[in-house]
Amino acid sequence: MHSLPEFNLPVKYLKGVGPARSEHLKKLDIETIGDILYTFPRRYEDRRTLTPLRALVDGETSSVIARIVSISSRKTRRKDLSITEAVITDGESIALVIWFNRKGLERIFLSGQDVAFYGKIEKKYGKPQLTNPDFEIIENDDQISEFNRIVPVYPTTYGIYQKWLRKFINANIKLFLEKVKEFLPPEVISINNLMPLRDAIMQMHYPSDRDTWKKARKRLVFDEFFVLQAGLAMRRSAGEKTEDKAPVFPSSNISFIQAAREMFSFPLTAAQERVLVEISGDMGQDIPMNRLLQGDVGSGKTVIAVLSMLLAVKNGYQSAFMAPTEILAQQHFQKLSRYFESHNITLAFLTGSMNGQERKNSLQKIENGRADIVVGTHALFQEKVRYARLGLVVIDEQHRFGVIQRGALRKKGQNPHVLVMTATPIPRTLTLSVYGDLSVSVMDEMPPGRKNITTRWVRPSRIEDLKDFLRDQIKRGRQIYWVCPLIDESETIQAVSLSERYEKLKVSLGDMRVAFLHGQVAPDEKDLTMSDFEKGRIDILVSTTIIEVGVDVPNATVMVIEDANRFGLSQLHQLRGRVGRGSFKSYCFLLAEPSSIESKQRIRTMCSTENGFKIADADLRLRGPGEVCGIRQHGVTDFRVADLVRDRELLLLAREQAFRIVGNDNQLAGLPLLREEVLRRVGKVLDLVKTG
Repeated sequence: MHSLPEFNLPVKYLKGVGPARSEHLKKLDIETIGDILYTFPRRYEDRRTLTPLRALVDGETSSVIARIVSISSRKTRRKDLSITEAVITDGESIALVIWFNRKGLERIFLSGQDVAFYGKIEKKYGKPQLTNPDFEIIENDDQISEFNRIVPVYPTTYGIYQKWLRKFINANIKLFLEKVKEFLPPEVISINNLMPLRDAIMQMHYPSDRDTWKKARKRLVFDEFFVLQAGLAMRRSAGEKTEDKAPVFPSSNISFIQAAREMFSFPLTAAQERVLVEISGDMGQDIPMNRLLQGDVGSGKTVIAVLSMLLAVKNGYQSAFMAPTEILAQQHFQKLSRYFESHNITLAFLTGSMNGQERKNSLQKIENGRADIVVGTHALFQEKVRYARLGLVVIDEQHRFGVIQRGALRKKGQNPHVLVMTATPIPRTLTLSVYGDLSVSVMDEMPPGRKNITTRWVRPSRIEDLKDFLRDQIKRGRQIYWVCPLIDESETIQAVSLSERYEKLKVSLGDMRVAFLHGQVAPDEKDLTMSDFEKGRIDILVSTTIIEVGVDVPNATVMVIEDANRFGLSQLHQLRGRVGRGSFKSYCFLLAEPSSIESKQRIRTMCSTENGFKIADADLRLRGPGEVCGIRQHGVTDFRVADLVRDRELLLLAREQAFRIVGNDNQLAGLPLLREEVLRRVGKVLDLVKTG
């Protein structure tokens, strides 16, 4: 933490830690002295009110100070259970204290010793009893005031007990807090009325009262957002200030409207036209485009990608189109080949599984420039791939590639423009955190004719009615997806497996053509199954979420999601988007018996709206940023204090000020402490270190 070397000192060198305990601490994200100071309580216990034993109430949590009358330990008939029992008194009343499996306590306590206890009260045989309470042996009056306060409760893990961790953190705060330096510019602290950093850290561990704690939290939340946004601003600035200019693609020699009519035989939506103006504006400058295109399932993002690549090709440059899976890359290659056929544009295909002559041919076409557009997976940015004149990179389903990987493909050309796309709607706060260095375009309009999908919650008890409906759909010539959360049965997870559902459907719908698909199926077999489903040779495809992204079968009109309560909202929305892609009425059935309030809320949200952005906001509120749309970047969405839902306004404030400051000093040379903090916290995850 900060510029002082001791804050980066590994905890294993501290007194009382050692190699074994340091491994346990690592699970709590405590690896350095700096991490100790920033490991904050998950809750607090108010022990300021001492309760006489006679006033203890069943079910309440209380603080008491009493004297040990007697203590004993005994084993039970169960081999793995021992009980330590103490009788305590405060001079007026008597109570019992019970600990389970705490060997050696009878040697710690002595009759006549004064002890402070804190724990939950149970009434047993008319007497109050504290079970497994926290305790502090009182040896002087100072310890009473020490115990009689608001006490932090930290996250713990195997091998790290609350009492030890509390003492450990406290000891290191006393040793190192005074060495913490302010890294925010003074005017930022002043404008936002922020608490001094040392005070904020202290108050988060040992709050004086609720108002002071809120001010401390505000300071630390602002710090987390500000540092991340400053890092994102430095990253964007490094791209814009580079000496290598991006190729300039004037759009004057192409009519997007005319090209769209020729290639797609339907008019562009107003949203598509607006986004094309934004993208062509970026590509018409020598600053490399860095744009995120968000559009709900079916909003027509592929049209935008095609027209953007056409602009690059018409200006004499190659385009690369990267998809997250081989199945999806193959589908895109086939579609794009049809679209570009009339323009005499050559395509090449490249994936990791290709080898031999086929791979060699593709690599040659890419290197000698005969391939105008290259479609593939992450293989597109492998070392041996060389482009003749790469001018545009399009990345589909960006969240599956991570924050840094898009940079690897950019290095393949002379600063090509980059367009990243996602069909997973992302809440604005999350967009600013994960893609904060990108410009953002949002397509919030569906093409005309796109049909609504009827979504219903079906209890397992009504599954026979559901099967009758499926039979009727298949008789009409339609096809069905049936998605399961597990491939095989599990002892720990209560859910219907794919193998079990597949066997049951084969029996109950024996006259239908039922097939299965999951990630462990061999690639050739997987491709064959998908091809058969696309060609209508399979009626029901029982699958895992492998079909979540990009599979396009217009004749599939029903999506059944087994144990739907086991999926997040954004994933349910993605799965639902696999149907409704043709001209037929489509349905999504959420087969579930949810037990928690949150699960029921997710199901009801799905049934009430098809708006992906509303669903993403609900998902963020319910599950947090780390799980939404598969994004989990340590240091980007994993905040120690901040919350992207409740702290949205602070994020916007911190972003505006961080970008302004970096705009005036793009490497923060004049603010060395802030620069040090940015590089320490997010330098690695944002690939900043080399830019300094």
